[in-house]
Amino acid sequence: MNLTLKVWRQKNATSPGQFETYEARDIIPDMSFLEMLDVVNERLIAEGHEPIAFDSDCREGICGTCSLVISGVPHGGQKGTTACQLHMRRFKEGDTITVEPWRAKAFPLVKDLVVNRDAFDRIVQAGGFVSVNTGNASDANAILVPKEIADVAMDAAACIGCGACVAACKNASAMLFVAAKVSHLNYLPQGKAEKDRRVRNMVAQMDAEGFGNCTVTGSCEAVCPKGISLEFIAKMNRDYAVALVKGEPQKATAGGAG
Repeated sequence: MNLTLKVWRQKNATSPGQFETYEARDIIPDMSFLEMLDVVNERLIAEGHEPIAFDSDCREGICGTCSLVISGVPHGGQKGTTACQLHMRRFKEGDTITVEPWRAKAFPLVKDLVVNRDAFDRIVQAGGFVSVNTGNASDANAILVPKEIADVAMDAAACIGCGACVAACKNASAMLFVAAKVSHLNYLPQGKAEKDRRVRNMVAQMDAEGFGNCTVTGSCEAVCPKGISLEFIAKMNRDYAVALVKGEPQKATAGGAG
């Protein structure tokens, strides 16, 4: 396959950026999108040019690192697929593909297609944990969890924190991510003790990071590679309202974002 790439190039956050055009030649259809970029970079390096900077790690759809907007859609638009799992056979011979970074105030650009998503880490540090002394390993059935609750909690825990929800949202909202991280602990008995403090702290940190408000357009759910449901946002909103009424203190003693 031979393709044309229009790639966003930007030296750093303070430098102006622009699209530059590259030819991706002799691409094998079974390559992943990132493998295609590897081939393009090898040719750029061989020709003495600066390679395209992009993020990757596991390349198995697990880590959430491959943050690319491909032809206007985070991760390329194939349902349940990260950019590293998007295969070139999805494209046609001669296609022109635009490649951009996540664009959100809370995700400052580092270089080219790389953005800083430390804001997500700080949100998790604000409450995405359970403060218990685990001690020795206990029997698996020591705390009984109904299967339907365990299943829903696992659905929320499937979030890989890639940030596609933010990149797709017209308001750059992080509500789907935060709702998933809040809900997967709030559903379980181990997370109940800190339920109110957790949701207040994490929502407060989300707002402090500069993410936008949720207007429930559903774009986040549509592009989420793990299919995280909008229902978790409704769950978090209910938990947040209860926490406000109960007046729990906002800052945890461990792991809080100061």
